[in-house]
Amino acid sequence: MKATLPSTTPQLGTFTSPPLSINLSFSFPEHRRKLSTISILRSGPHSFSYVPLRVSANSQASAPASTQTAEATALPSDMKAWVYGEYGGVDVLKFDETVAVPQVKEDQVLIKVFAAALNPVDAKRRQGKFKATDSPLPTVPGYDVAGVVVKVGSEVKGLKEGDEVYGNINEKALEGPKQFGSLAEYTAVEEKLLALKPKNLDFAQAAGLPLAIETAYEGLERTGFSAGKSILVLNGAGGVGSLVIQLAKQVFGASKVAATSSTGKLELLKSLGADLAIDYTKDNFEDLPEKFDVVYDAIGQCDRAVKAVKEGGSVVALTGAVTPPGFRFVVTSNGEVLKKLNPYLESGKVKPVIEPKGPFPFAQVAEAFSYIETNRAVGKVVIHPIP
Repeated sequence: MKATLPSTTPQLGTFTSPPLSINLSFSFPEHRRKLSTISILRSGPHSFSYVPLRVSANSQASAPASTQTAEATALPSDMKAWVYGEYGGVDVLKFDETVAVPQVKEDQVLIKVFAAALNPVDAKRRQGKFKATDSPLPTVPGYDVAGVVVKVGSEVKGLKEGDEVYGNINEKALEGPKQFGSLAEYTAVEEKLLALKPKNLDFAQAAGLPLAIETAYEGLERTGFSAGKSILVLNGAGGVGSLVIQLAKQVFGASKVAATSSTGKLELLKSLGADLAIDYTKDNFEDLPEKFDVVYDAIGQCDRAVKAVKEGGSVVALTGAVTPPGFRFVVTSNGEVLKKLNPYLESGKVKPVIEPKGPFPFAQVAEAFSYIETNRAVGKVVIHPIP
């Protein structure tokens, strides 16, 4: 399996999208679109009730790969969304065309969602793994979002209507995540959880970043990782692992980055900056004579990870049982982290990695959930376009 790393060279340099008239009829997508194609909305009759609003999507700079001009004269009262009213398997997911558009609080903005992404936490939440601290059912799932601001709350200072933004909409992943998530046409998000979308990325690419890159960054910070240190990343081809490799090398200044994957993904690890790519189907990483300052376990093998760390080193475990001195943390969504990392994304030093089977169209959210639960995804599973 070969993942595609987006080029930092604009792919649609000769294409200028004319203003699109959006009347929010949202015809349902039946075919997948290429990653570089951003399908926003479609015209047609509608039966929604409206509140007057005019929106122009004005990107912070020219971005040929994702340039979109969206003009709307109104917002609907209802929207299309994926919903589940009980915990369980993929079969509990239902498509609903009459979900109320979320109300915007004073510190929030309303986003017209252009793309979203799935994370393992989405599946665990749907399965009821942390229902004691979850928001009430029914739930519109989804943490990651990329889209355009269409309405701002009275206390919002840094964002305006038309801004292209991305972020992880839930400040605490496991503590009261929002009832109305990003797998919908609209979602309401606190301004502090968002950042302007990197200029060189389209919405699908940007949607694949927030929760994973925040997790990668916070985990590295918690280990005290710094320039000159070495790191071993378990599951280096996954959504978080692929970004840990890049951040460790490009942002933190690692002296050596090693990472594990299956045979077919070794070249991807090297392309991301891994100095040593370990085939876990052939070699046991804990048997290597070399030990590491930090082991970042993104797969759930902490009992083995602690055998590969130097004395006094750190082991961070995202899932599975934790073996001392390993530790676990739950990421806190923070738009400031995204803002700090935007220059690395815009320069191409850090790139989103998107599962090559995707993006999955909005009609195939259930299939996307099934796929992410196989634990075979390369990078992020993205949902796009969202009508």
